[in-house]
This record gives sequence, C-alpha cells and structure tokens, in this order.
Amino acid sequence: MKRKRVEEEEVVAESEIKSAIEELSLMSVNLKTGGAAAITADGVPNQTSVHHHHHVPIKPFLSLCNLVIQVLDKIGPTMAVMRQDIHRNIQRLEKFHDTDPSIYWDVVEILKKEVKEGNAKKGPTCSKSFVWLTRSFDFTLYLLELLVKDIGRNIEEAVEESYNITLKPWHGWISSAAVKVGLKLVPDNRTLVNILKVKKEEEDEMVKKEMENLISLLLPVLDQYKEILRIYGLDKLRST
Repeated sequence: MKRKRVEEEEVVAESEIKSAIEELSLMSVNLKTGGAAAITADGVPNQTSVHHHHHVPIKPFLSLCNLVIQVLDKIGPTMAVMRQDIHRNIQRLEKFHDTDPSIYWDVVEILKKEVKEGNAKKGPTCSKSFVWLTRSFDFTLYLLELLVKDIGRNIEEAVEESYNITLKPWHGWISSAAVKVGLKLVPDNRTLVNILKVKKEEEDEMVKKEMENLISLLLPVLDQYKEILRIYGLDKLRST
C-alpha cells in the first residue's frame, strides 16, 4: 500500500510539472504582440496608433498565477504575505471576468475599461491586481535564475535578493517588515531542491534543467505583461 501511495504521488508530481510546462509553452506560442501605444492626455492608450493589440487570456493567466502560489508554498511561511496577495488578486480578476465572460476573457479588456473610466489606480482594482501578479512572476523568475546559476546557493539569501530586486522597491514598509521576519523561516537549500524533485533519486542537474526550461518559457510571457503595464501607465504603481 505504501509503495502504491508513493507511486501515485510521483504521478501527480509529474502531471503538475508537465502541465506547468505545457501551459507556459502554449502561452509563449500564442503571444500576440504589437507596438506600444501612445498615452493620451486623459491617460487612455491611443489605440489608433497600434495595429496589433496585446491579449492576455484570463484563464491560462490565472492558472499560471496558481503555479506561482505552489512555488511559494514550497519556499515556506516567509512568502505568506505575498501568497495571500496573489490569492486575493486572483479572486478579484475571476470575479470581474464572471460579470461578462464574453468580453472579459482577456485581461487587457479589463484594463482598458478601468483606465478609460479613470479607476485603474483607485482602490482595489483589477489593474492593480495585474500589476502585482506580474511582479510575483518577476520574483519567481529571478529566484529560479539565481538557483540555476548556483544550485547549492543558500536559499534564504536567494529569496532575500530576489525580493529586494523585484518586490521591495514597490512595497510599503509594512509588507517589507513582514517579509524580513518571514525570511527566518526559509528552509535550507537542500530541502527546497529535494521538494522540487519528482523523485528522491533525481539528480540536482535534472532539477536545474527543469528550472532552465521554465525560465526560457516564462521570459517572453513576462516581457509581454511588462509591456502591457507600460502601455497602460501602470508600471510605476507602488503600494501605499
């Protein structure tokens, strides 16, 4: 029974990794990019200057967000604040999408509406949710890149550096203080690497190749999201 349970757990792990790679592969292949639109005086992108529009299908986007939550869960309690923010932002986008799925299947359509109405930066908006979800991808990507460069690097240092570079510049002092306290709860590097393995006997080099694959797939997707933030004037948004 124990052997069967272990085998079932390995199959689940393989399915999760495979689905993550397939999700990112599909998103990368289907990227639709175009020139950056000029921002008009009222803060709305001048769509007449763009012939090809960006599109971010909301379902695969939120699926990718949930994958980030899984990574944070493996890191441990240090990322509890960030995890809660991601979950809350996912729910906000899902709720907006459900108001009219035929229109809001695309995150960009939601951004257009909020920017046009002048509400994008006021209160808890979907625009803000997209900003912070994009930055959570930035954190995850940076962390993976550090671990690929040195698979034996101290995980606490890697998490702290990733946070300082990608999230801290945009965070208020309360969030920064919470993360600083949580860093004391980060598992050692060997524990994290073992968690990332599908099988215990898997070599570190295999884990490294998996991370390199994820990085190569995530990069073009993240670049598109950042371009969208620039187009809609949301890239400099900070928490209060």
